Amino acid sequence: MAASIDGILPKTLQELVKSSKVLVVGAGGIGCEVLKNLVLSGFLDIEIIDLDTIDLSNLNRQFLFHREHVGKSKANVARESALSFNPDSKIIAHHDSVTSAKYGVNFFKKFNVVLSALDNRAARNHVNRMCLNADVPLIESGTSGYNGQVEIIKRGLTQCYECTPKEKQRSFPGCTIRNTPSEPIHCIVWAKHLFNQLFGESLEDEDISPDSADPEAQDKNEGDANEKEANEKEATEGEAKEQKKEDKQDDGNIVRINTRQWAKDCEYDPTKLFNKFFNEDINYLLRMSNLWESRKAPTPIEWSSLQPVEGEVSEYGKQHHRIWSIGECSQIFANTLKDLSSAFLNLEGDDTLVWDKDDQPAMDFVSACANIRSHIFDIEKKSRFEIKSMAGNIIPAIATTNAITAGLSVMRAFNVLQSKWKQCNSVYARLRTNGRNQFLVPDTFFPPPNPNCYVCASDPAIILKVDTKRITIKDLRDEILIKTLNMVDPDVTVDRTGSILLSSEEGETTENEGKLLSEMNVVDGVILECDDFHQNYKLRIIINHFDADREDNLFEVVADKSQLQPKDEIKEAEDKPVEEKRSRKRSANGNDSPDDGPSTSKRSRPDPEEDDCMVIEDDDDDVVITSPPDNDSDPSPPSPKKPETGCKRKASTDITEILDSSDEDDDDNTQPKKTKLDDTPSDVINID
Repeated sequence: MAASIDGILPKTLQELVKSSKVLVVGAGGIGCEVLKNLVLSGFLDIEIIDLDTIDLSNLNRQFLFHREHVGKSKANVARESALSFNPDSKIIAHHDSVTSAKYGVNFFKKFNVVLSALDNRAARNHVNRMCLNADVPLIESGTSGYNGQVEIIKRGLTQCYECTPKEKQRSFPGCTIRNTPSEPIHCIVWAKHLFNQLFGESLEDEDISPDSADPEAQDKNEGDANEKEANEKEATEGEAKEQKKEDKQDDGNIVRINTRQWAKDCEYDPTKLFNKFFNEDINYLLRMSNLWESRKAPTPIEWSSLQPVEGEVSEYGKQHHRIWSIGECSQIFANTLKDLSSAFLNLEGDDTLVWDKDDQPAMDFVSACANIRSHIFDIEKKSRFEIKSMAGNIIPAIATTNAITAGLSVMRAFNVLQSKWKQCNSVYARLRTNGRNQFLVPDTFFPPPNPNCYVCASDPAIILKVDTKRITIKDLRDEILIKTLNMVDPDVTVDRTGSILLSSEEGETTENEGKLLSEMNVVDGVILECDDFHQNYKLRIIINHFDADREDNLFEVVADKSQLQPKDEIKEAEDKPVEEKRSRKRSANGNDSPDDGPSTSKRSRPDPEEDDCMVIEDDDDDVVITSPPDNDSDPSPPSPKKPETGCKRKASTDITEILDSSDEDDDDNTQPKKTKLDDTPSDVINID
């Protein structure tokens, strides 16, 4: 390797590189570049871990993979390809999840530095906690389109990954999606649910029919009448009553027929399906008069009322940036319905289609259906390109940005190995140069650890605002501790009494899971002691009961108000210096930009440890910005800022949206109050 030649690297650094043990987490766009850079720099002892497999769409930017590798483990193939650059390196690949119990604190303690190239927040949080507990420096990296970021996390010296709030995941009740959409994203989610109801793996919470149980649609006087009307409508709807008895499901007084079976019996006739979804169902919604007292009522569309379109309809699907007319949408609906039903009926057994944003018929179908529904509800229609971004939660992944970010990560690793902490400030790659003519913008300040962080503070605690009369012990574990607070296998006891609510020992507290918090005497003012042995992480939870209304989240993680307010929503940020803005508003890393969070990606995957975008799960080409990012407030004992405000509610749909991350103007000279690294900003990044 060239890096091994005397004079290329300082002698001391050269020896450190050869003797250091490095862990790379994630073998996607950034991870591949990082691994390549490490072996070319002379690192001889490397381990890489990634649970994901190679997809065809990865090949345009993950250059360690080729067509013959599709379907294989990313970690294993990345290892094989990297060894071709430097056969002297020892690389151990783990095709596994980094959150697995086998990768505990002792595993992380083996390494001199960890380089994270992940694409989802839960895994990032876990690696952050592991490195803090093992006291191993962590180099976090991520990209979002043309923007990239690299930051160092060192216990006691810098902020940890969870010191700053991430924006929360917005969640919409199922009745909003089914009955009263008001935004394009509502219609897009409905269209994706329709695809699954007809061709994919359908879930109960993804029903697309009008929701007659919506409390807002009824009042005390009309409730019984509406229910009766709903029952009659359900029992006689379309051709449903002519289906075989076994195709029907008896649900109390309502006879329901499976949407997919009904479509099959209709032979996927586009006219019948169109009229059912966009005319009959809309007319049924109109009969729920209470819904339209303060809203504009929808306008049903009948197939026969549509004007024929001129030209070759197959070409419309290729016009990604133009908004299709309703006539074009209806023709695309019919054409894609034919293609998708044919593909679905040719599947064997119980196999189903999987919605993929890169599959043209599937993407065209969702685009057409979303715009037809938007038209009905007088909502702004979107181009196919915009719908693809919102439906797939994607911002295109740029190979060049990945390469630049990976290079910065390895250069920062050089500084870490030499303990040159003052030269380990965060670095941001931007599409355009800033006011100082910088394309690679270094932070001039080291953000200190957040004293109220619920992860790295000396006595971490949070306040949990929760409706204890509606949240169960199982919800506490699954929705709050695991999903929101990113624990792995928590034990929970009641402070002072020592009563065990949850145990990581299988079966020990199973009988508690269905009980409400209030039934277990977890009420206002109670303090819970949580202990995740796997993460070596302890947390106190102070319960703050409130009676949740219908539109309220059933729980909310609360900490200091200033911590929980999403940084990009702080209006005065525009008047603060660039350096402070950068340190507060993390960029593509999920740490800095509000683009962090769960995503509605094209398919469900087991937490792939990927990296193309700091926040997404769909490593294929984007970053998700979950408009959903979270934060909230409330003072009290060491209550950390919890970025993600949890929300537990039945039949809710999680939505993620794309946010436009634009460059910030650099025309303020005010210095933020943080630990200063350099007196004068430099136009170049020193790596020595």
